[in-house]
Amino acid sequence: MEFETLELENGIRLVHKQISSPVAHLGVIINAGSKDELAHEHGMAHFIEHVIFKGTQKRKAYHILNNLDNVGGDINAYTTKEDTCIYASFLNQYYKRAAELISDICFNSVFPEKELPKEKEVIYDEINQYKDNPAEDIFENFESLIFKNHPLGKSILGQKKTISRFTREDIFKFIKNNYKTNQIVVSSVGNIGKKELVKIFKKHFSEVIPNCSENKLYPIEKYKPEIKLIKRAGSQCHTIIGSPSYSLYDKQKTSMSLLNNLLGGPGLNCRLNMNIREKFGFCYSIDSNYLPLADTGIFSVYFATDNKHNEKAEMLVLKELSKLRNEKLGTLQLLRAKNQLKGQIAISNESKLNEMLSIGKSLLVYNKIDSIEEVYNKIDKISAENLQDVANEMFDEKNLSKLTYQKK
Repeated sequence: MEFETLELENGIRLVHKQISSPVAHLGVIINAGSKDELAHEHGMAHFIEHVIFKGTQKRKAYHILNNLDNVGGDINAYTTKEDTCIYASFLNQYYKRAAELISDICFNSVFPEKELPKEKEVIYDEINQYKDNPAEDIFENFESLIFKNHPLGKSILGQKKTISRFTREDIFKFIKNNYKTNQIVVSSVGNIGKKELVKIFKKHFSEVIPNCSENKLYPIEKYKPEIKLIKRAGSQCHTIIGSPSYSLYDKQKTSMSLLNNLLGGPGLNCRLNMNIREKFGFCYSIDSNYLPLADTGIFSVYFATDNKHNEKAEMLVLKELSKLRNEKLGTLQLLRAKNQLKGQIAISNESKLNEMLSIGKSLLVYNKIDSIEEVYNKIDKISAENLQDVANEMFDEKNLSKLTYQKK
C-alpha cells in the first residue's frame, strides 16, 4: 500500500509515505483556522501560529528555533481560513528530534506573557505590508465582498483592534475550543520504517488528552453578486471577477479544477494568458484561481493593467468565460487539457514537502488518500459535456461579482 495510516485512541491520525530520500518532512495539520474565530477573536488563529514558537514547558524560544536548524533542518508554520499547520523538513536521522519538537510546540506551548506584545507588533507590520501590496490585498477584500456576514469573509491576519486585546487566557480558550484531537493529522513523508515511525508517533502524540468533536461547517447565506470600485494610489488598476464555487465535497470539484487550469492556470498556454497577455499585451499579471473549501469554494479571475486598458481586458476575460460556456471542447482539446493537469499534479508531487501537506490535508478532510492513479482516473472520466455544464453554472455573468482597485 502506498500510504500507511494509523489512529490513536485520542483520535489523532497519522499518514505516512515511504520514499527513498535523505530528506524527510513531518507536519501536524489542525482543522482550525480563521473561520473558527468568534468576533472578538478575529486574527487569533494566525496569532497563535506566531506565538506558538515562543516557548514550551521545557524550552525557550531560542531552543525551539535552534533545535532543528542546528542540524540543517527547517521548521515553519502557516494559517489558512480552515487550517493551522506546524511542519518541518530535516535529514532522516533526525525523525525522533523533529517529532518530539513538533509535539512539544503543538501541545505544551506556554505563550509567555512578555512575548505577546512583541509579536503583536510583528503582526501589525505584516498587516501593513499586506495592505501595501494591492495584488494580495485585493483577494482578501474580494472574499469579504462575496462572503458578507460569513466567517470566510474575515481576513486571516485579523485586525489590529482585536489583536491588541488578546491575552494568554484568550489563546488557551481558543485552543481548547478548536484544537480537537480527532481533527488533527500528523503527516509524514520520508525514509523510515513503519515500525519505527509508529513507535515515535505513539510516544509523542498518544499522551495528548482526548478532546473530540464533529467537524464544524458554516452554512453559506444566499449569495448576491456585487460590483465595487475602490480608488487608491498606485501605478496599476487591479481587478478580480468571480463568485463562490464548489466545495471540497462537491462531485464537480475535479471538473472545476480542470476548467480553471484550462482558463487561467500556471501554464503559459492557458486561455487568459494566450488571448489577453500574449495577443494584446494588456497586462503582465493575469490568472484564474479555484480554491475548494469545506463550506464552499472560491473562483476568481485576477488581472492588473493600466487604467486605459482595464475595460478592454475585462471585456476579453468575459469573452473567454463565454467561450467556455458556449463552445464544447473538441476531443483533442479535452485530451490536451487533461494531460496538462496530470503533468502539473505530478510535478507538484515532486516536492515531497508539498506531498506531505497534501496527503495530510486529504486524510483530515476525507479520512482517505487517493493515489495519483486514482486522481488521474477521476480526470479521465470528465467529459466535454460535463465541463460545459460546469462552465455554464460558474461563469454566468449575472452571478459574477467584481472588485476593482482603480488608480487615482
